[in-house]
Amino acid sequence: MNQTNKFTSSRLSHLLGTTRKARIIRLSAVALTVCAFGAAGVAPLAPDASDLPVKTVSQDVALPNLSTQIAAIDQAEDSQTYVHEERIRAGDTLATLLQRLGVEDDAAQSFIKQDKTARAIMQLKTGKRVQAKTDDEGNLLWLRASVVDSKDVPVKTISVQRKGEKFVAEEAPVKLERRVEMHARDITTTLFAATDSDADGTRLPDSIVHQIVEMFSTNIDFRSDLKRGDKFNVVYETFWQDGEFVKAGRILAGEFTNRGTTYQSVWFEDPASKQGGGYYSFDGKSLKRGFLKSPLEFSRISSGFSMRVHPISGNWKAHKGIDFAAPTGTPIRAAGDGVVDFAGTQNGYGNVVVLKHWNNYSTAYAHMSRFASGLRKGQKVSQGDLIGYVGSTGWSTGAHLHYEFRVGGQSLDPNRLNVVAQAPLTPAEMARFKMVAGDMIHRFALLRPEENNRALAQK
Repeated sequence: MNQTNKFTSSRLSHLLGTTRKARIIRLSAVALTVCAFGAAGVAPLAPDASDLPVKTVSQDVALPNLSTQIAAIDQAEDSQTYVHEERIRAGDTLATLLQRLGVEDDAAQSFIKQDKTARAIMQLKTGKRVQAKTDDEGNLLWLRASVVDSKDVPVKTISVQRKGEKFVAEEAPVKLERRVEMHARDITTTLFAATDSDADGTRLPDSIVHQIVEMFSTNIDFRSDLKRGDKFNVVYETFWQDGEFVKAGRILAGEFTNRGTTYQSVWFEDPASKQGGGYYSFDGKSLKRGFLKSPLEFSRISSGFSMRVHPISGNWKAHKGIDFAAPTGTPIRAAGDGVVDFAGTQNGYGNVVVLKHWNNYSTAYAHMSRFASGLRKGQKVSQGDLIGYVGSTGWSTGAHLHYEFRVGGQSLDPNRLNVVAQAPLTPAEMARFKMVAGDMIHRFALLRPEENNRALAQK
């Protein structure tokens, strides 16, 4: 027997199985597989696209009316308008102002001269902006300008509007855009040198500088306590009109580091209680103290609360107050909330104001050059209110403020007083306060990039 055939037959018999049933099943499977592949091989392909029937569709398309389009373009060119803006110049007349604004409209000029509301445009201060819209023939379509108050803050907007062949003048309250700004400064010489710096492109407004001093004056004497290396961060609101700065508002949060100690405050005015706002520490404690550390914004102590030789009598006696040296005319502020108990002249005190406060406290301010306008006995004053000006009246050898703090009529050293805070926030107020404080904490973190970089390096 051929060995090859013997091997093949044996191998095939082994693959198909040893029993007749197994061989039948496996042969059937093989036959089905062959049929499947054969069917796939002879299956017809998709018809060729070139063999498909072709159908032609034709439709008339209307061409655009070119004359209509040209007329529309000509009409648009005929109705072109222009907006001009100018600033009031010294010696301006209505005619010169309108000429610079591109207005060639006798009817508009006549209306502005005669209308009581529109006439206020010519009372604008030098440097103030006026805007006008005209057509291409110089006819006035509208004119707008803002009227400012004594502090140069816009209070109302005057507008002149064309209505057909006539004009209408109206005035409305100014709508200002509120923004929130935040800045960081380092103290190298003085506070004013730091606030005048525009290293980040912005010089801090004078009103913000005043608020910084007022905010931290219970902890920092800005004349004697500042040193090189101190720094502060401030977040405050500003108001703008048509992209132009108008005024600075309130400080929303402040942070001042003086001699290694950091003081923080945030403005909170509860929207629910509407009882007026105040400054608080970030843990919700009121920062309004019973009395200011100094009744003067910038001063130095020339004589403390102690025994001394009187500069005029030469006698050794107790000095029952603190003397703050300052130039004549320096504003004097009320150290705390109270009522004017006396405003007049008293022997060696010269011009003196005495304020009565709560809990049998009183403060005296002597040697004034003059009193604040309208100050009178019985008048209520708030902490920080102007009450007079530094002078050298009475028994005085030079311009200074003599300041006394009294309890039950007895003079005490104000530097040894325990300050009194306001009532704490309620739980509901505290919850709302934390939302405000959280936003300001985040802003302060953005103003301290070196700390952010250090934190990232430590991760």
